[in-house]
Amino acid sequence: MPPGRALAQRDQDRGSDDNSRQDAERQPENVFLFWPNIIGYIRVILAISSLYYMPLHPRTCSLLYAISCLLDALDGYAARVFNQGTQFGAVLDMVTDRCTTSCLLVFLATAIPRWAIVFQGLIALDFASHYVHMYASLVIGGAGSSHKNIDESQGWLMKVYYSNKIVLFSLCALNELFFIACYLLSFSSPVIPLYLNADIDGHGPLHPEVEVDTSLLAKMFPDPFSSAALELARANKIDKYWPNIIVIGCFPFMALKQVINVIQLVQASQRLARVDVQRRQGIKQG
Repeated sequence: MPPGRALAQRDQDRGSDDNSRQDAERQPENVFLFWPNIIGYIRVILAISSLYYMPLHPRTCSLLYAISCLLDALDGYAARVFNQGTQFGAVLDMVTDRCTTSCLLVFLATAIPRWAIVFQGLIALDFASHYVHMYASLVIGGAGSSHKNIDESQGWLMKVYYSNKIVLFSLCALNELFFIACYLLSFSSPVIPLYLNADIDGHGPLHPEVEVDTSLLAKMFPDPFSSAALELARANKIDKYWPNIIVIGCFPFMALKQVINVIQLVQASQRLARVDVQRRQGIKQG
């Protein structure tokens, strides 16, 4: 091949490579397949699995639920390492947190009826606080803002809570641990001592010191998934010593988390109100 034609061919090939590279760069990234979001999907699967085991299998449920919560720290780490922080990932993370905690509190409201109004109030506070806070962040900061961007006007407590990753993770983890311990306690309250450790179908092991017809349970509870049968199945399955210790130890942190939720709700509402005042003043002046 003549030198001139070879040079032209080389330039053409180089131009083709540059065009291919530019086309590849112009192709949109698939945000749904970013590593932090994949971890988020795994969290959702683990949370749903824990709900399946929640009525009768406290150890399996607690393990799955705890792993789902711990992965909350891993997705943030992956977002920083791979530079894959996204608005979708932030929403997925927050929605997963709110929904999993709420599902556990719903169970606690049914398992410990005397405290049902408390658990219901915590659900309402959690959703209201985070929704109003995120909405205020979007209204004031725009679409590219983050709900974790806290200015000095919002106080040192909120600043430390959202800016210090160790504080944020520790407080959220201890808050969830408190509710998991409450969940385990619901399996340690004796209801009918005669049938300790019996399965709901009447064929499980009974208390060794008590002799009773195992078919009696099946006659008493023809529907093994009725509220009474499930309550009996939960009785005396978990030793309450360690759950009690965890509840007592984590209670101050859970209470602090709820105080932060109240502060967050109040401050976000005030920020939205200031935006409304400014808009109304602008309309009047215009």
